[in-house]
Amino acid sequence: MRITELGIPGAFRMTPRHIRDTRGSFYEALRVDDLQKELERPFTVQQINYSVSRRNTLRGIHSVTSPPGQAKIVTSVRGVLRDILVDLRVGSPTYGRHVSNVLDADAGVSVFVPEGVGHGFLTLTDDACICYVLSTAHVPGTQVDINPLDPELDLPWGFTEPPLMSDKDASAPTAAEALRAGLLTPWRG
Repeated sequence: MRITELGIPGAFRMTPRHIRDTRGSFYEALRVDDLQKELERPFTVQQINYSVSRRNTLRGIHSVTSPPGQAKIVTSVRGVLRDILVDLRVGSPTYGRHVSNVLDADAGVSVFVPEGVGHGFLTLTDDACICYVLSTAHVPGTQVDINPLDPELDLPWGFTEPPLMSDKDASAPTAAEALRAGLLTPWRG
């Protein structure tokens, strides 16, 4: 597995090495020991979630207040999606910047999202299924939602028709509003 840091400190892309033969293929989806070497800290799995969406569904931008904070590993297990991370950590040298990846179930690529970084995705195929491996269990009232269409963030979703969105995401505050409300995690460098 190759682990490479993305343009946001602490965010990583994990690309597996496929072993192929006439039966199909095999790959390691996660090696916690290798990830922890890159993170220079422990990553303990506390919860695993799945999200299934039809094509052109836009979900996010989501994060969790700190405490409790929440890191996550995101993988497409069926279908293809455009995955975007936004650095929402107050004081981070890359605050407000984003990175985009296409996650395809056939490739098995995953993205590690550190605490305080927002995450969202646009499904590019029908019946896309996303797996989230989470460092903390869900705590009601700690979710931070940022409008994925925030004009100041100007995220490159690339949709050609209006996306399907929840009312919660469509009415979420902008990053600037969340900052003023004190909802964003401080940078811990």
